[in-house]
Amino acid sequence: MNYERASGLMQVLLNHYGLREQPFAMTSDPKFLYLGSGHRESLASLVYSIAAGRGFVALVAETGMGKTTLLFNLLRQLQGYAETAFLFQTQFNPREFMQYLLIELGHKMANQDLVLAYDDFNKNLVRNARAGKKTVIVIDEAQNLDIPVLETVRLLSNFETPKNKLLHIVMAGQPRLADKLSDPSLVQLRQRISVIAHLSPLSPEETCSYIAHRLRVAGYEGVPLFAPGALAMIAAHSKGIPRNINNLCFAALSIAYALGKRTVDPNIVDEAAADFDLSRVGSQQCAESYPSAEAVEFAGTYLRAFKAAMGEAAQSRGPASNGVPNEIAMGDWATV
Repeated sequence: MNYERASGLMQVLLNHYGLREQPFAMTSDPKFLYLGSGHRESLASLVYSIAAGRGFVALVAETGMGKTTLLFNLLRQLQGYAETAFLFQTQFNPREFMQYLLIELGHKMANQDLVLAYDDFNKNLVRNARAGKKTVIVIDEAQNLDIPVLETVRLLSNFETPKNKLLHIVMAGQPRLADKLSDPSLVQLRQRISVIAHLSPLSPEETCSYIAHRLRVAGYEGVPLFAPGALAMIAAHSKGIPRNINNLCFAALSIAYALGKRTVDPNIVDEAAADFDLSRVGSQQCAESYPSAEAVEFAGTYLRAFKAAMGEAAQSRGPASNGVPNEIAMGDWATV
């Protein structure tokens, strides 16, 4: 199948279900953000901390929990109130970090050293403060930052006036971020973090609401596409992790379409979940698919005995006819 045909089939799938767009895409589109209790609380904490001038906040979540989608929603809320920079490339040294940050804030960078970069950044903060705007930096996947870069981030928090913080920093990452912040060498950075928000998996009820929400945003109107039993199985298989829910729902809808069905039932979810079972194709499973050494030895012994027996039978019958072995000509295979 080529790309053009695959794209056409995707549109046919959307038309089949009456959808304007893909409801379970892998992108972090903030319009699809579903605010379960944990996501709503975390977003409120981030927004309030920035509005209250708390300076440093952190968001910790397991992979696939919708962290980046929530951050994009935060940035959208800040439009008009703050100059923002969203950093997601985290593999760099302190100098590269400052250059990347200034580029995100609209500066044309030359090969500056850290001192000049800090000076440019401070001037930018002062301009925003005089204009009544906040400056907010959001660092995604911050667990990948090296300790020297985290120390650079800490130094940025020193930009302030006697009354106000000039900079607000949101550090978001996987639980390894919390582990890294617990390092004794980063105690000064840890003390500056005023709020630590956390995203937890969706409950089974929230999982059902999450699926309905995304379908509604994608334009679906009509009877439920997922049977109650199918929803329960999606909640169980996904463990309430949004990315897993998206993968299962997309696969289930595709399978249902291929089967000519409009409603996803539990059997379809089972089939979709099996497609994501890596244990079926892992190296251990492949090794187990081969016969054991004992089985190979037994088969060899049996084959040698079988050949010996067939050889004796052939000698007792005389020469073969037309080059065909006697055991085949005489139909002995039918009795084996």
